[in-house]
Amino acid sequence: MRENTDRRIYAIFGSEPEVTAYALAKYSRSDLSMQESLRELDEQKAEKFLNTFYFQYGHRSIADLAHVCIALENISILAAMEVVHESKWDGQERSTRYQNFTKTGYFVPPSIKNSVAEAAYKRLVELLFQEYHESTALLIEHLRAKHARPPEMSEPAYERTLRARAFDSARYFLPLSTVTSVGQIVSARTLEEQIVRLRSHPNDEIREIGELLKEACNRPAYNPHRERGEALLAKIGTLSDAERDALSQELLREVRVAPTLVKYADPSPYLMETYAELRRIAGQLLPAAAEPREFSVELIPNEEPFDEAVNTLLYRVCSHSYREIQAATRILGRSQKEAILNAALERRGAHDELIPELRVGYPFKFDILMDIGAFRDLHRHRRCVQVCQDLTAAHGYEQPPDLALAGLEKRYDRAMHQAEQLFHQLAGECPQAAPYVLPLGFRRRALFKMDFAEVQYICELRTAPQGHFAYQAAAYQMFLKVREREPELARSIRVHESWFEPDPLRR
Repeated sequence: MRENTDRRIYAIFGSEPEVTAYALAKYSRSDLSMQESLRELDEQKAEKFLNTFYFQYGHRSIADLAHVCIALENISILAAMEVVHESKWDGQERSTRYQNFTKTGYFVPPSIKNSVAEAAYKRLVELLFQEYHESTALLIEHLRAKHARPPEMSEPAYERTLRARAFDSARYFLPLSTVTSVGQIVSARTLEEQIVRLRSHPNDEIREIGELLKEACNRPAYNPHRERGEALLAKIGTLSDAERDALSQELLREVRVAPTLVKYADPSPYLMETYAELRRIAGQLLPAAAEPREFSVELIPNEEPFDEAVNTLLYRVCSHSYREIQAATRILGRSQKEAILNAALERRGAHDELIPELRVGYPFKFDILMDIGAFRDLHRHRRCVQVCQDLTAAHGYEQPPDLALAGLEKRYDRAMHQAEQLFHQLAGECPQAAPYVLPLGFRRRALFKMDFAEVQYICELRTAPQGHFAYQAAAYQMFLKVREREPELARSIRVHESWFEPDPLRR
């Protein structure tokens, strides 16, 4: 035994994700360095290793070592919300604050193509985009008249800030059919779970995205260096044909990012059948949905984990508040509750993860009813469990204050009513198409479960004065609810009271 002072820390670049995962996994099975492992590896060895240890022995943590960058472009906002609904996800989506969405177009569901419904769908969506475009311009003029440019602020910065603030209110017109783009960097394990979930979804567009994600892992990835490599090869005239071929294969080789690790990412009968059964149970147990309500944030009282699991399972498949579900299950006997829990367990296969509704035991549970735009902002917080109800017009829509101040309230109400009417029409004729016509101003209900550290983080970050007024209101209500229950803990939250009087020229 000798003293070893040969400390080496270095970054790795240019290795295929699956080969990198294999090399990292070898640390537990070999004394080779990372560099030595990469030099001796190739795709075939990596595939053989992964087939043995990942699929046969069940060492799924190996897939956590393979990180993949994927772009999902020209998908609807509705589909994007499902794509990013992963707890272990890193990525970015086009911002409604900084980009003009009149340039992107919109998605038309295949289920209504070449039908009378398609014509009505397109008329409404194009009306909403027109209102979005015109309202943005009117809001900018309103803000310019109300807030003069400070001397220390440049004219370009002033115009960018006014436009961003105008987009904050105009986004309420944007329908969920609006086309957006998402970029993500995730582990192959998260990617596999994401693909299974998307391919098991009842929505056609979302299922197709899941299939395309799997295909993207199996076909050659986009390589921005390839064109430069081809140009370089064209200039090399002194090499022999064999040398040129060898150099070409090395410089221009095609990389498939995760063909082995996602090869079993197929639709999940467990997911599809379980949620269908839970919907059936909820339909029998719960009364008709309540009338549309106002924006609300409720902190759910502590309950036994068993009761929380039952209530959360029902919450996911209905449009009721958590308290309404608690009232309905409170009168059930133990055996009836066990039947609900068993419905979420009995179809689970040997390799199925538990559905996320069974993640229970978090001390802070917030049932939040907010506009879809604000939901998408809070949806980015990955350190909490999020249980999202289906999109519906049942909860009504929010009234952004700047639209009313700019004299656009009647135009907004008229557009929202038209969207609501078409939603109900399509819900009876083409249920898949109906949610796409809902603008971001309509409300969505979601349950957020978290520990105190995440409560503190959300309340501090989302009440900052440069934020969007909708999520500022949600975060501040979260703070008030926590302060009421846990005043000593709440003292440590550095909430921003200044959001009550926001500075529209601060971003």
